[in-house]
Amino acid sequence: MLRRKIYDKLLAWKNSTGKKDAILLRGVRQCGKTYIVREFGKREYESFVEINFIERPDMQSIFSGSLTVDNMVQQIKLSMPGCQFIPGKTLLFLDEIQDAPNARTSLKFWTEDGRYDCIASGSLLGIDYKNEVSIPVGYEQQLIMRTLDFEEFIWALGVDIELKEMLTPYLDGSKRVPEAMHNSLNKYLQEYMVVGGLPEVVDEYSRNKDFYAVHLLQEKILRDYQDDIARYALNQDKIKAKQCFLSIPRQLSKENHKFQYSVVEKKATARKFISSLDWLHNAGLIDFAYNVNSLWFPLKAYVKEEQFRVYLCDIGLLVAMYGYQMKVALLSNALEGPAKGGIYESLIADILAKRGEELYYYKKEDSTLEIEFMLERDCKPVPVEVKAKKGATRSLNELLKMEQIVKGYKLTAQNTDAVDKKITLPLYMAAVI
Repeated sequence: MLRRKIYDKLLAWKNSTGKKDAILLRGVRQCGKTYIVREFGKREYESFVEINFIERPDMQSIFSGSLTVDNMVQQIKLSMPGCQFIPGKTLLFLDEIQDAPNARTSLKFWTEDGRYDCIASGSLLGIDYKNEVSIPVGYEQQLIMRTLDFEEFIWALGVDIELKEMLTPYLDGSKRVPEAMHNSLNKYLQEYMVVGGLPEVVDEYSRNKDFYAVHLLQEKILRDYQDDIARYALNQDKIKAKQCFLSIPRQLSKENHKFQYSVVEKKATARKFISSLDWLHNAGLIDFAYNVNSLWFPLKAYVKEEQFRVYLCDIGLLVAMYGYQMKVALLSNALEGPAKGGIYESLIADILAKRGEELYYYKKEDSTLEIEFMLERDCKPVPVEVKAKKGATRSLNELLKMEQIVKGYKLTAQNTDAVDKKITLPLYMAAVI
């Protein structure tokens, strides 16, 4: 079984006492939602009942009439001979629920009844909240699932380690990571950068170690995502969402990584494209990082909503969008130029976002002062500067002169170091800072 951290969250939900809301598991298509719920249902329950509304569109009619649990159970049994509903021992899995909005409404009734646990899953693609019949507010617990993070990627390759436990002793920069460990983690990070975390892609790589086969599979998934945009996006957003999606590699290859509508289309404006970007974000395909105009806690209070960067949901897919030769260049450490900085910045965004971090950056419009990421630790802002290669950290050094900044990180391929308030850490330690 592919080890995923979200399994522990599902297990905690199952073992919780008192009122148990239904789970709505959200995430981009092909991130492994169906796989993990199937494994969870078969391992943890005596009876597991699965309805996939894409494979069985006829099942939608069950949820268009009476939504009493007894009525729904009776109709499911008639449509799926042999399935069992055992009170307290059954998990009902409603998959691809975006194709059956009335089934989403039914989550309220499964929760109120309480005899059977219920998990619904949707890829966000096609979940149009404006047109849903009824959202069961207060009766569902939403969980976001993403593609494999760096640690899960290492697990998938058969390496049984816990990064936090292993790397915590080196977090303050005063002790160097042992060279053998440092070199191994850098190698895994390099592989993660070009393979990414989509389960099907990771499985292909773990079995065959063939980067070209990985690339072909990633290209197929990218085409699938574009097909999903054409199928599910609102009519006014279909073309514009695809244009924004395809512009991301160009956005990140500029010296200034701020998202610029003119890169999507000459003389384009926010008014024309912002709803399309929102759709991509709601679909789980992109993450936003917002500029902040003040370095005080909480950073959210100082966001410039009109200034943001856009990162793809999976670092491997971003690299694939540049073409196979980009993989060759990264794996051989031969890449130079602005695109390199954008890719390494996206790598750290991938790692941080999958940890549940809100993404912020700091860039003054009237100067060259720029910090790729701003974190919050102990109610203090913490700057994080990303260096794809050796180099000075002028911007970080300037910020560390501020009284409210108690420490800052420089992430690089090099080993650890610490000078006053500046802590230098290897890039892979973004997973634990």
